[in-house]
Amino acid sequence: MLGALLMFGLAGVKLLHGAEALWMSGFGQAGEVSAAVMGATDAFLFGVVLIIFAYAIAFGFVFQRGGKAPENIPGLMHVESVSELKHILVEVIIVYLVVDFATDLAVGSNALAWQTLIKPISIVLIAAALCLMGQPPARNR
Repeated sequence: MLGALLMFGLAGVKLLHGAEALWMSGFGQAGEVSAAVMGATDAFLFGVVLIIFAYAIAFGFVFQRGGKAPENIPGLMHVESVSELKHILVEVIIVYLVVDFATDLAVGSNALAWQTLIKPISIVLIAAALCLMGQPPARNR
């Protein structure tokens, strides 16, 4: 949870940096502003992932839940097995890499270099590995 709070703070700082760049130079620094916003999105996403994993590990494996999980908690946080937790982790890694690639495109001056293809190829390979892993066993809810 502490890591999630740190990531939310980092995201706030990145958003403030983007707002400052927009305020100081107007739309002349559109690349810098969009990079700051996308970097903040990366940090927010990672913070949310840390919260999900903290809850899933704490209430899925450490503390005993009596009966059914609360209805107001999203289904993503109801983890029943380590296999399901691994599946969620790989899905989140894919989303994080896609956002990171978009951030790199927004910032980078050499967006058309062949090295730019390394990240999307790795995203496709990780997604293929996720398909090969298959879905975790269905839960009773």
